[in-house]
Amino acid sequence: MLEETEHELQHTASLSESPNPGARPFANGAISVRPLALAYRVVAVALIATGLIRITGMFSGSPEWGSLLFYTVLSNLLCLVWMLLLIIRTVRDLRQEGHRGASTPSARWSGAVMMAITVTMLIYLVVLVPAAFQQPGDYELFSFTDNLIHIITPCLLIGDWLLFVRKGAFRWIDPLLWALIPYAYLVFGFAAGAAGVEFYPGQTYPYPFMNVGALGIGGTALWIAGLTVALVGVGYLYVAVDRALALIRTGSPGEPPFGPRRVP
Repeated sequence: MLEETEHELQHTASLSESPNPGARPFANGAISVRPLALAYRVVAVALIATGLIRITGMFSGSPEWGSLLFYTVLSNLLCLVWMLLLIIRTVRDLRQEGHRGASTPSARWSGAVMMAITVTMLIYLVVLVPAAFQQPGDYELFSFTDNLIHIITPCLLIGDWLLFVRKGAFRWIDPLLWALIPYAYLVFGFAAGAAGVEFYPGQTYPYPFMNVGALGIGGTALWIAGLTVALVGVGYLYVAVDRALALIRTGSPGEPPFGPRRVP
């Protein structure tokens, strides 16, 4: 993906050297209006940051820094960093290239971050919500904070990609590469639990499907396999949508709808 990013940056440079770059407000399956993208991304940062502040309680008298051990919070933090990078890129392009055009460091990295936070929404709706209904306790489902970090942030990242990122860059191998991010967390989660780290008082696993003591190795592996199939399936759906939207082009007549590694 690093080589891909270089290709994308070269393509962006070639566009900026063209006689009339980004002349149309809708190009390559994206809304190519930078002020609109910038406004969306500023609002997105505010909402993502609000969710992180609320879940960690960082400005309260007793912040819960242990929440940073959870994939949900880490993936939201990743989204915040990525959205800030998008704002920086958009502001730079706005100054240097004008109002028209799409601004992202890499469409494929946008997909990777989008997929990482999609996992958060998927786990919440498929695993955590049903588990909360089945177990006693005072946990409030779909609270404002829960909605921010589990639903609103994923929708903001998906919306940014759908609206403002040029289409046609995703490859069919990408969903498998994107899955490496949640799998890296699985390694961390199991390693931390084995080392005695408590995610909750007396609990050395972050999510119910990682409870090897209750599910056994086979049961845990089955859960992970099922979630992997669902995750990769959603990833391929994103690739299919990317390729379909790439058919909306503003290039010269006869230009193919998408070519090898040319759309940033």
